Amino acid sequence: ASNPLNRSWGCLLSLGLLFVILGGLGLWMVVGLTIASVLLIGVLLLIAGVSQLIDVLGSKKWQWKGMMNHAIIAVLYLICGGIFIYDPVLASTFITALIAWVLIIIGVVRISMAFALRALSGWGWLLLGGITAIVLGVLILVQWPLSGLWVLGLFIAIELMVTGWTYIFMSLMLKQNV
Repeated sequence: ASNPLNRSWGCLLSLGLLFVILGGLGLWMVVGLTIASVLLIGVLLLIAGVSQLIDVLGSKKWQWKGMMNHAIIAVLYLICGGIFIYDPVLASTFITALIAWVLIIIGVVRISMAFALRALSGWGWLLLGGITAIVLGVLILVQWPLSGLWVLGLFIAIELMVTGWTYIFMSLMLKQNV
């Protein structure tokens, strides 16, 4: 009972295998996975926008000082959700550009942090992480806007596979400890 991983190793192994298979399928169809993920985000944004709009319309007029801001946020959610559903390729292109720039900024910050901490052992890992983030961001931007069709799907597929392998190794560790 004191083991935080007190669970059936077989269930965890099955879950890991499922994630690896799903990640493999995702790698096989990265464009489809990208479009599907953008459509899902669009649907979620629409649901959030409608929910907020219902809240705004259902409350007493101007009872709350932030009511107008709440209404603006609801409309922005609806607009973004509509754009994501109307043109998922355009949305994925913009999301991909945003991801690329965020990676570059993260890389610059990590490199800066590495040099600030270079007196400590292991600072080179921060430097390597920063360089890697910048390289990934630049590689995405070099192929932009075409990278908008595959980057999101690739990232999701890789995440599924890494999670799956993590679960598989955890289940094997659990089996040895049983």
